[in-house]
Amino acid sequence: MDPVFSDAPAQSRYELRAGDELVGFIDYLLRDGTIALVHTEVDPAHSGQGHAATLARGALDAARARGLSVRPVCPYVASYIEKHPEYADLVAG
Repeated sequence: MDPVFSDAPAQSRYELRAGDELVGFIDYLLRDGTIALVHTEVDPAHSGQGHAATLARGALDAARARGLSVRPVCPYVASYIEKHPEYADLVAG
């Protein structure tokens, strides 16, 4: 089963799930048109399969779709943006 990316606003995080199983998540803080992507975590049983990148890309695409600026507090997300400059315009000044 392919993991599905979704927003879980009650938990302030984006999630990646395979059925009922939580594969990984990115915690966020949303305020005044800016989303701070705080922490990315992937279940160790699913590490090394590109799920962190899927989460980062999904969160950044969601921010763009919502017209939000991004504050990449999470080192993984910051590194992802450096490697994918097409998201650099989202970073809050």
